[in-house]
Amino acid sequence: MKPGTLAAALAAAGLLTLAACGGGGGSDTPVATAPSTPATPTTPATPATPATPAVPAAPAQAPVTFANVSVHDPSVVRVDGTFYVFGSHLAAAKSTDLVNWTKIADGATATNPLFADVTKQLAETFAWAQSSTLWAPDVIKLDDGRYYFYYNACKGDSPRSALGVAVADRIEGPYVNKQVILKSGMWGEAGADGTIYDAVKHPNVVDPQVFRDKENRLWMIYGSYSGGIFILQMDPATGLPLAGQGYGRHLLGGNHARIEGAYVQYSPESGYYYLFTSFGGLDANGAYNVRVARSRTPDGPYVDAKGTDMATVKSDPAKPLFDDASIAPHGQKLMGNHQFALAAGETGTAPGYVSPGHNSTYYDPATKQYFIIFHTRFPGQGELHEVRVHEMFINEDGWPVAAPFRYVPLSRAAGTPSPVVAAADVAGSYKLVNHGKDISATIKPSQAITLAADGRVAGAVTGTWTHKGANRIALAVDGTAAVYNGVLSRQYNTNANAFTVTFSAQNADGVSLWGARVGN
Repeated sequence: MKPGTLAAALAAAGLLTLAACGGGGGSDTPVATAPSTPATPTTPATPATPATPAVPAAPAQAPVTFANVSVHDPSVVRVDGTFYVFGSHLAAAKSTDLVNWTKIADGATATNPLFADVTKQLAETFAWAQSSTLWAPDVIKLDDGRYYFYYNACKGDSPRSALGVAVADRIEGPYVNKQVILKSGMWGEAGADGTIYDAVKHPNVVDPQVFRDKENRLWMIYGSYSGGIFILQMDPATGLPLAGQGYGRHLLGGNHARIEGAYVQYSPESGYYYLFTSFGGLDANGAYNVRVARSRTPDGPYVDAKGTDMATVKSDPAKPLFDDASIAPHGQKLMGNHQFALAAGETGTAPGYVSPGHNSTYYDPATKQYFIIFHTRFPGQGELHEVRVHEMFINEDGWPVAAPFRYVPLSRAAGTPSPVVAAADVAGSYKLVNHGKDISATIKPSQAITLAADGRVAGAVTGTWTHKGANRIALAVDGTAAVYNGVLSRQYNTNANAFTVTFSAQNADGVSLWGARVGN
């Protein structure tokens, strides 16, 4: 405050006076004056109570938006920081963050940019399969620095199929056909192994995935329904199978069991190769669901948590075609039809999936994160399908479990919460989905439970829970002998516009539980 301003303020308050000289009018006569009354002392003011410091408001979460695409049977490959997915009907899309996707190709037509006129390049394949479209492909970069596109076509109502490979210098093509590798469905004729083709034991040569094992050897796994899933060792110099293998080694399925979409992922964390497949049918009423088995070697045998050799899992030939009951008890079921209810304060459409499946996976060696990429349909939306990505984790039993919500990096969360989920963060109310073990078009609804601070589980499910450190959780559910071992994480709940505590757990019966915390 300026000095002049201070003086004016003090004068206005009666605290600043001007002193006068002499005795009033210059008179010599003394003037009598009455004595002044002493001022009454004032009571000192009570000091004001200091204000309580305001608690800083929690930072507001910026809504996360997604750019979605429809690519059926998405097979992922990463090139120079960009993720590509290639799918059926020669569809393809790309993303730099697994959240926002851009479609770059679609349709097995002469104008598709992935090929210089695919109708001519793959004429032999279309003619053999008696089809005008392509099924689920896979793309891999081999040692020569070029990209190998493993394509296939199928008649659809029979296993008459052809599988081949095309090559390009760029991931986005154009690809040039190299050759057809395998054919199937040749009724009354010899197949690749020299015996008369038999659809209940020989493969339908579709849905390839080509991968390297930890020793850098190259393999191709493939197959759908019919005789099941097979694996071949490949020549990395040519991208073709090593000679003398026929159709390769049988790993899973047979007798037209509804099993397809095989994909193998090696985990340096656990030392296992994980074989992902989809059981059931792909359409909205088909009950597609994702299952996994594991092996210490890339070509099997693959087993589930019960130790069942998946090569023995097949339909019963004495039962009607596509006998699901014989295969449903086997494999670890990661996800199937489900829907989370909206909790108080949540908005939008209740999230859930219908017939999620035909997945691929990706392991990031830099961040040590696992991702599962798949297509799914949605409750009440018919055959509309889109790509979804979820983070995966390896539980303490060495099995992969998938996060309940689609992937959004935790770096997008307001306030940068810790990736470590402490025991104190876990207690609260949850929406719980039990994926069961069945192959059913029924949509499993979430149930309300509470994980109490004292370790009790209450609500629609009862039992106990234990925080085991390192983001691990165990749930013992009343009425179920096998304990569910899971992983805690913070995932983005679109309907709440918040990153919330979740758990993904699985037991030795092959049943998965998904839990998402609601409220505070």
